[in-house]
Amino acid sequence: MRGKEKIVIVDDLMQKGYRYTLSARAGRDFDPRFKPELTPAQMLRLGVFGGKYMTDCRREFPAAWFRGAKLSSTGRREASLNYFGVNASQPLGEWRRKGWISAEDPRGWFQWYCRYYMGRRLGAEDDRQIKRWLAARRHLAQLRKNCRPGRKACRPRQKQALLHWAYDTRKY
Repeated sequence: MRGKEKIVIVDDLMQKGYRYTLSARAGRDFDPRFKPELTPAQMLRLGVFGGKYMTDCRREFPAAWFRGAKLSSTGRREASLNYFGVNASQPLGEWRRKGWISAEDPRGWFQWYCRYYMGRRLGAEDDRQIKRWLAARRHLAQLRKNCRPGRKACRPRQKQALLHWAYDTRKY
């Protein structure tokens, strides 16, 4: 990050008074192992997490991310808002049960990714999340093996789940 580091103060439904520092340039300076195919803004426009994920924390992120974003107006997850039109998410309670949620990012991986993209760096937590992202890649091999390129109807839940991990599965 050029110049001064920026402090972000979060005040939304899941975090009150949480503070973090942006120490890297937005959209740059990623760990060399981490090469997402989609930005958070692209993911929101395509339709992820049934449009529910980011409805109460928009002030934390750039307004441009939300232009054209597919967000729920009902306050509930809507599978029709997802790019592949299917639900491919587990409930947040299940994520907690499996130990996938950290105190810093109570919404999970995508929240971590949005903050990482903006320039927050957390060392060990970044390493843990990047390893989870790398592990999701194994599903790409299944798509390559079983789907002809461009067939939206082939394995839509698997494609939607990978879209949630910033893999651009529209090409499979």
